[in-house]
Amino acid sequence: MQLIIKEKNKIRLNRFIDWIIYMVGYTAVFIFVTSFFKSIYIDSNHLIIWSTIIVLLIYILNKTIKPVLVTLTIPITGVTLGLFYPCINVFIIKLVDWLLGKHFQVKNLLIALLVAILLSIINFIMERFIENIIEAVKNHE
Repeated sequence: MQLIIKEKNKIRLNRFIDWIIYMVGYTAVFIFVTSFFKSIYIDSNHLIIWSTIIVLLIYILNKTIKPVLVTLTIPITGVTLGLFYPCINVFIIKLVDWLLGKHFQVKNLLIALLVAILLSIINFIMERFIENIIEAVKNHE
């Protein structure tokens, strides 16, 4: 499997490797957040497994339900100048909370908002990290 793929004068990271980097980053965020906030609970018997399941469910919901929610809430998001958009992320996190029951619980909506913001920050950092890898490969050639 190639790490770097060259297509039409464009270099990109292998999509599977890209996805793995994001999943590891998000899983680390969930483990980090649960160690600092008591209002978010992940089953501690298998913390890494449950964190990975949470991240996978969020990924699936972001690819399926989130586009519909964003489309339906465009008027509200526009009126609030984009401030409603994080509420969609909080809804996704609360939906995962409901799906996993006792294994993942979010008791405070403000902490859920903080988790959504942290995931956005991690997403930004991961994109920069991947861009730096690609730039290093370009410069090496």
